[in-house]
This record gives sequence, structure tokens and C-alpha cells, in this order.
Amino acid sequence: MTQEKSTVIAVTMGDPSGIGPEIILKSFENETVRNSRIVVAGDLGIMQKAHEMLGIKSFYLRKAGSVAEAEFRPGVLNIYDLGLIAPGELQPGIVSAVSGEAAYRCIKKSIELVRNGEAASIVTAPINKEALHLAGHYYPGHTEIFAALTGTRDFAMLLYDSRLCVVHVSTHIPLLEAITRLRQERIETVIGMADVFMKNIGVSAPRIAVAGINPHAGENGLFGNEELKVIIPAVNRMKEKGLDVDGPLPADTVFLSAVNGRYDIVVAMYHDQGHIPLKLLGFHSGVNITLGLPFIRTSVDHGTAFEIAWQGIANGNSMTEAIRLATKLTL
Repeated sequence: MTQEKSTVIAVTMGDPSGIGPEIILKSFENETVRNSRIVVAGDLGIMQKAHEMLGIKSFYLRKAGSVAEAEFRPGVLNIYDLGLIAPGELQPGIVSAVSGEAAYRCIKKSIELVRNGEAASIVTAPINKEALHLAGHYYPGHTEIFAALTGTRDFAMLLYDSRLCVVHVSTHIPLLEAITRLRQERIETVIGMADVFMKNIGVSAPRIAVAGINPHAGENGLFGNEELKVIIPAVNRMKEKGLDVDGPLPADTVFLSAVNGRYDIVVAMYHDQGHIPLKLLGFHSGVNITLGLPFIRTSVDHGTAFEIAWQGIANGNSMTEAIRLATKLTL
């Protein structure tokens, strides 16, 4: 792989019925993003339609039949045209199998580009899980798609914002299962991933906080024994390995402690425990990262927003931050 190819970022178009095409184009108006080496895996016709809707004059779209044909200049956004949507098939703001299939094919192509050495990392625009299922792809979300298509066994969802960083032990499973399936080995794995990620972004000695799963972190067994039986042994084991890890800590205060600078990252036990504080602080700036993959994958930390799709009012900040972080981690 040449150095030129090794810094290319493949950006997926996402569900075309949602805000994916719009936020990609808006992010490219950012100077840092325009200077990144980006190829959008998507549909040229859809992207052109969004480009016209937004009335963008600062750059134009260019069809690329391969990454080798791409031109990386600030005034050009390269589209790897997959010919996904026939004229008249797009239904803005509507859940559809056609858009679900298009979103899936964009992801699959982006992975192929990385495997072939044509791209080094991936940034994803949002998909709609219902549309994905209508198209016959029964995954809970992006994270699980990437894990399945790359054969990745140990993976974790991390949410990143300049003020707070959270990694999850479990994500897209029912809350009851998040409790009953809690395992010491899994917690240890996620703590280790958190340590590696923070070092990769320049934190030499990460301070890791681990949230409890019960109120008040169980309060010595008064409100549940998961902390005593599972979480504390995991934390102690990682301490023995030399990591700076603290917990389990009450979830109602640990995120505030992290925001105030005491910790660099928080290990959350389940989806909403980590998502609520992160989205409260950084809904338009948070970045979703899949840890454990054989390449860098970042994403926006929000959904397809069908209610505002194709109206020109979507906020592109999260996509901008996702591309900027992917660029930083790729170089």
C-alpha cells in the first residue's frame, strides 16, 4: 500500500432518505475536512441532488470509478458511485427497503476499500435500523455490521466529545440482558480497549473510571451484588495489570467527575447509561467510534433524522468532527 492510498478516508452515504447526504456535504465546507483525503461511497445522483438543494458553490462533486481515479483537491468531493437509487425511487424522510439496502451496500463497499488497501479508515453517516431490516439485513446497528463483516469478536462502542469520553460494556440489547449477561471478562476487555484508545489519541497515562450498574454502585450489596461479584474483580484485575482504573463508581456522579477533569474516560455498563450524558453534552459534536476493528471507524453520534431530512436544516457538526477525528487517527 502506498502512502498516498494509506491516508484515504472512505465516507459512507448512510440512509439516503435521511440526512446523511446533507451532513456529508455540509461537513465538506469545513476547511480541515476539505483538506482530508475523502472518497464518499454512495450514489452520485443522490449526492448531486443534495448538493443542488443546498446550493453549495465552494466545491463540486466528481464521479470516481475507483479510489485511484479520485482527485484530492479542496474544491472537489469524490463520489465512488455505486448506482444505488434509480430516478424516482428516493423517498425523503420515509423508511424504505430501497434506502436500507443502499445504506448497507455503502458500508460493505467501504470495508472492501479498506481490505483492498484503497482506503485506511471509514466514517459512517447514519442508517435507519428499520429500513435495514426491511432490506433483509438483521443487525442492531452499525457496530454489529462492522463486527460481522470483519469477523471481529471483541468490539465496543465508544462515544467521544472534547468534554467527555464514554465506552460501553453493552449496547444494543435489552436492559435486562445487559444486567444478566454482565461478565468480568467482558468488563476487563473494555477497560483494556479504553486504555489503548486514549493512548492512541495522545493521553499517555489514561485515568479510567468504571461506572456501577446499580444505584449508588450497589452500596456494598444493599442495592444489588453485580458490583461485588463482577465489576470489582474486573477493576482489581486491570489494576494488577498496571492500568489507572477506579470503580465501580455511582453512575449519577461519575460522568460529572469526568467532565470536571478527574477522569479521561468512563466505562459505562449499558447503552443509555453512557449515551444520555454524552448526548446531553455533545449531541452535535459527539463522535461514535468502534473499538476492536482492524481499522479506524468513526461515525456521527445521531440518527437519520427523517423529520428534517432533505430540508437543508440538518446540523453537520458531528460529521465534521467524525471526519476530523478519523483523519487524526489515520495520519
